[in-house]
Amino acid sequence: MKKILIALLAFPLVSLAQNPKNFTPAAFNDLARMERIKNAIPIIDKMYKDFAEAKRVPGYAYGIVIDGQLAYKGAGGYANLEEKIPATTSSMFRIASMSKSFTSLAILHLRDAGKLRLDDPVELYMPAIKGQGLTKDAPPITIRHLMSHSAGFPEDNPWGDRQLADTEKDLNDLIKKQLSFSNAAGIEYEYSNLGFAMLGYIIHKVSGITYDAYIKKHILNPLGMNTTTFEFKTIPKDKFAFGYRYINNNWRKETPLQDGIYGAMGGMITSIDMFGKYVAMHEAAWPERNDPETLPVKRSSIREMHQPARFINLNPSYTFPSGKKLATTSAYTYGLRWNMDAERKKSIGHSGGLPGFGSNWQFLPDYGIGVILFANVTYAPTTIINNAVIDTLVQLAALKPRQISVSPILAKRQQELVSVIENWENIPPIFAENFFDDYPVDMLKKQSASIFAKVGKIVKINTMIAENQLRGYFFINCEKGNIEIIFTLSPENPALIQEYHIYRD
Repeated sequence: MKKILIALLAFPLVSLAQNPKNFTPAAFNDLARMERIKNAIPIIDKMYKDFAEAKRVPGYAYGIVIDGQLAYKGAGGYANLEEKIPATTSSMFRIASMSKSFTSLAILHLRDAGKLRLDDPVELYMPAIKGQGLTKDAPPITIRHLMSHSAGFPEDNPWGDRQLADTEKDLNDLIKKQLSFSNAAGIEYEYSNLGFAMLGYIIHKVSGITYDAYIKKHILNPLGMNTTTFEFKTIPKDKFAFGYRYINNNWRKETPLQDGIYGAMGGMITSIDMFGKYVAMHEAAWPERNDPETLPVKRSSIREMHQPARFINLNPSYTFPSGKKLATTSAYTYGLRWNMDAERKKSIGHSGGLPGFGSNWQFLPDYGIGVILFANVTYAPTTIINNAVIDTLVQLAALKPRQISVSPILAKRQQELVSVIENWENIPPIFAENFFDDYPVDMLKKQSASIFAKVGKIVKINTMIAENQLRGYFFINCEKGNIEIIFTLSPENPALIQEYHIYRD
């Protein structure tokens, strides 16, 4: 199998077309970290190659996005088996349901412009849905229900895959004939391609232009994803990754699906070179900060996409290909899937599958790293290998989550607290109204006297470690031991100490 590997460590790297000037991966600007990641790349490349061979993948392409930049990319096999055209990172793959987050992002963009509300009943835009539901007491279906797969429609894979070319008229005719429901709206998560086709229609209804034109104008073009499209006929033959299915020991080329209203759920066609810009945008939404907005959609709205909206499941013993087992839980957001494991690694992304294609992307917002994989074989299990790849990167490169910056008030209260914790005399006005009711002074004095008698005098006050802007902890090195101090500030302004704990290490 032919293979191409491109490793780009030297800056400048492939990045957003309009790189957010104020997004700086300063928290990760660590040459040693980058070197450890670089050293892991040959192992990652082999993992993808072995996956492609084991799963009979004709062609694949992958990318690794680090700190908002497409830092590494590679490809192997063929985009066109018959003509032996190699797959590259510029080959155009259909990414199927990975398209859903673009549709959700367009809805949020319209919401931010005041054109709609997420809790608007869908019947405002599609009157034929009015009164439809599993039961008479089911609530009206809202845009938010559609975005989070909780409208009550049945899971519709692979039925939805075959509707890709349906028109808006076809969609409305389907609804007018009355839909079948599996749940009442707002109760359960159940994956619905139909729901996202309806979102595509709403985008058109509200904006006056088709969903794909709106996404191109407001998301793709600003990011520099200029070759990304929803219609395969616009792609040069030597650039298109044809889809295949392996049946009876032979490759069958799948007929490319044409774009229609269901493209809003799974029709996008793009390359690793282009999609890396999209992953970079999602990384650039973190952390929260006061910098000017530079992304196509507000950072807060992108982060909103990353929050759980509907619980999916809990897996008490997810097993990685390496054999490692971890409890994991997952939820659906708005067009994305959210996961957290027992090591508190939070990942966000989406998979995609259509006849001839399988894809997955995911990133760890707290670690500044993401992975993308496209494959041109029907329903390739790309999520499993990407789970393994991102876990391997974290382990081999010894990656740590981004540290939260210590707010000025948290640092100030730390200094003030240190001045009294040894004897609780001359107490400054830094404590909230509740504090001394919950922590009587005589108790605080006895507690400190007991601890400091064992550890001796203070030698060093260590830097505060923030859990958020109003809570954190720090360690004190003493002559004969260490102390840990934890405190939380109140919501008033200026914030005061409302909770306090001291522990001997």
